[in-house]
Amino acid sequence: MSEGGVPASGEAPEVFTFGETMVALRGSRPLKLGGSLDVSVAGAESNVAIGLARLGHRVRWAGAVGDDEAGELVLRTLRAEDVDVSGSSRDASAPTGLILFEPRLPQVTRVHYYRSGSAGSRVDSDTVAEAFLDGAGARPRLLHLTGITPALGPGPLGAARRALELAREHGTLVCLDVNFRSRLWDRADAAAVLRDWIPYVDVLIASDDELPLCLADGTSPDEAVDPQDGTVQQAERLLSHGVREVVVKLGAAGATAYTADGSLHRPARAVEAVDPVGAGDAFVAGYVSALLDGADVAGRLERAVTTGAFAVASYGDWEGAPTRAELGLLGAASGTVVR
Repeated sequence: MSEGGVPASGEAPEVFTFGETMVALRGSRPLKLGGSLDVSVAGAESNVAIGLARLGHRVRWAGAVGDDEAGELVLRTLRAEDVDVSGSSRDASAPTGLILFEPRLPQVTRVHYYRSGSAGSRVDSDTVAEAFLDGAGARPRLLHLTGITPALGPGPLGAARRALELAREHGTLVCLDVNFRSRLWDRADAAAVLRDWIPYVDVLIASDDELPLCLADGTSPDEAVDPQDGTVQQAERLLSHGVREVVVKLGAAGATAYTADGSLHRPARAVEAVDPVGAGDAFVAGYVSALLDGADVAGRLERAVTTGAFAVASYGDWEGAPTRAELGLLGAASGTVVR
């Protein structure tokens, strides 16, 4: 990787992703009590980008930040993690978004967004189209999207749709992490968008309660979502609609992948959990990394639950993401000192 977060000549990004990355402030107690805040950055797509970069993959992130110090922190952080930000832009007329994390109970964190009217909520399809291909016209192997970005407004929604069209045009795999956020949009609006995306998706990653958002809306009796359908039936229906892999995240219970060859479950790795924030993004990074490496489904799940375990065992959205050399550390005995 060359300086400035731009791939060196001949190094086309393997993965392209985009979305809003915000400045993140983390308190050690309820916000109304005041106190100090730790400053970092956070965003689902950039969390995945960092996770993949640490595992040795070339990743391009495109997004908009404000022409402000907060935006410089976002870009500086991503460049420092070897993420290509050459497709990003600075918006002088809008600020960089802000997210506050408030620990309320040992295992409960409240999140407060200040992103309305932010630069990231104004990213458009032209920006994404320009960043999708590198200067030599080489396509990424995989496009990663989440269900967060289209909830930010018409610009990001149009940009995501354009990225899907470009992926189909250039034969790029599409990975969608549903990542439903009830504070950004309701389930009906989310379902209307996500169901329209399914024909473009190769790898769908979701929690079990998010699967119905990706299924038909019930306007046809044959397509109605039966509330009695379990996860297996829902995954099979998604496979029948052209999705190649449906990966269901089950938290502490691990994850299950469904393909045309059947299903495979992998339990979660046993670690002392200190912070669940960012675990889903770390899981996605591990799964996509193994997919790019040509691993089979078992290998993809193994790496995904491993990277997810690193995340929950560390504080922060992305700070605990492992490098490839660190993946084996979870197998070390308690008290091991690596010298």
